[in-house]
Amino acid sequence: MQKHKRNVEASLLLGAFVIIIGLYVLASFGKYSSLPVNITPFLIVMVLLFVLAHLAMKKFAPHANQIFLPVVGVLNGVGYVVIARLQEDLAGLQASWTLISIAAFITVLAIGSPIRKYLQYKYSFLFLGLFLLILPLFPVIGKEINGARIWVSIGPINFQPGEFAKIALALFFAGYLVEKREILSISNSKMLRIEISNTRHFAPLIFVWFLSLIIMVLEKDLGSSLLFYILFLSLLWVATQRNVYLLLGSTLFTAGSFFAWSQFSHVQKRVDTWLHPFSDPSGDGYQLVQSSFALAEGGLSGTGLGLGNPERIPAVETDFIFSAIGEELGLIGTTTILLGFIVVIYSGFAIALTTPRPPEKLLTVGLTTLLGFQAFIIIGGVIRVLPLTGVTLPFVSYGGSSLLSNWIILAILLLISNETNQNAFDRKQHE
Repeated sequence: MQKHKRNVEASLLLGAFVIIIGLYVLASFGKYSSLPVNITPFLIVMVLLFVLAHLAMKKFAPHANQIFLPVVGVLNGVGYVVIARLQEDLAGLQASWTLISIAAFITVLAIGSPIRKYLQYKYSFLFLGLFLLILPLFPVIGKEINGARIWVSIGPINFQPGEFAKIALALFFAGYLVEKREILSISNSKMLRIEISNTRHFAPLIFVWFLSLIIMVLEKDLGSSLLFYILFLSLLWVATQRNVYLLLGSTLFTAGSFFAWSQFSHVQKRVDTWLHPFSDPSGDGYQLVQSSFALAEGGLSGTGLGLGNPERIPAVETDFIFSAIGEELGLIGTTTILLGFIVVIYSGFAIALTTPRPPEKLLTVGLTTLLGFQAFIIIGGVIRVLPLTGVTLPFVSYGGSSLLSNWIILAILLLISNETNQNAFDRKQHE
C-alpha cells in the first residue's frame, strides 16, 4: 500500500458521483419533465465536495479503509436527491449542512490520531455528554417538536444536542471500560444467583446509563434511549467477553420496556399505533398506514423518481425517507440502501477486528454499533418490525445535527483505520 495512492477510493467516488447525478436528473425529469435548472452549480458543488474529501483522506488518512467514504457519499447523495425531490426549500438547508458536515469531517481528520490519547479525558466526555443531554430541558432554549423535547433553539439555529452526546458518551464508555475491563471480567459477586463483577465498579456506568434513560424519558425520545442502552450493553460485552452481561442486559431491557409501557401514555400510544395502525387510519395510524401504502406501491422497481406521491406521508423527509425511497425506487432501491449500511457496518467491525489496541477497538465497536442500530431502529419502525421511535436514518434523512454527528463518527473510524493499517504497513517495511 503506497501512501500517496487511494485509487480504489477515487474510482468508487467517481462511480458514486455518476449515480447521484443520474438520480438527480431522473428526479427532475420525473417531476418537471426537464433537466434541473441548477444542474451546473449542483455538478460543481458535488465535484468540489468529493475532491476535497478525497484529498483530505490522501493527506491525513492515506492508509485508511477505501470503501467507507464512497458508500457514505452514495447514502448522503441519495438522501439529498430524495429530499430535494420532496421539498425544494429543505434541499438548500440540507446542502448547507452537507458542506458543514464534510468540513467537520476534514477538520477531525486534520486533528489526527492517535484517537486513544483523547480517551484519557473520558470524564470530560462524560460531563459533556450529560450536559448535552440535559440541554433541551433548560427553559427558554429547550424546544419541543412533534412531542419530543430534544431540540435547542438559540436565535435562528435549531439543533439536537443528543446527536453529539452519543459520540461523547461512546468516548467515555470506551475509555472507562478499557481501564476497568480486567476487573469487570472477574466474578466476585452475585446478582440473582448469577456471578458478576464487584458492583461498585459498575457504579459510574450504571449511573450514566440510568441518568441518560431518565433524561430521554423526560424528553420523550425513545429512539435515543434505546441507542444509549445498546451502546452501553455492546461495549460492556465486548470489553468483558462475558455473555452473562448480555443476559442481564436483555432482562433489564425487557423489564424497563414493560415499565415504560405501563407508566407512560406516550409509550403506550406508540405501541398501540405500531400494533394496530389500521384501527385509526386517518388519526394516529395515518403515518404508518400511508408508509405501508407507499412501500406497496413501489413494488420491485418503484414508480420512478418524481412520479410517486410520498409527500402524503407526514415527516417523510426525516422519519419516513426510507418509505419515499421504497415508493419511487422500489425494492431495488431500498435493498441498495440496506446493502450500503451493511457495507458500513461490516467495514466498521472489520476495523475493530484488525485494531490491536483495546481503546480503539472498543471505540470502533461503539461508534459502528451506533450507526448500525440507528439504521435498524428507524428502518424497523418504518416496516413495522419495531415501534416507531423517531430517530433519523444516518446520512440519508433530513437533519443537520444527525448529518454532522455521523460525518464526525465516520472521520473517527477512518482515523482508527488509518493508524491500524499504517502500523501494519510499517511493520512489513521493517521485516
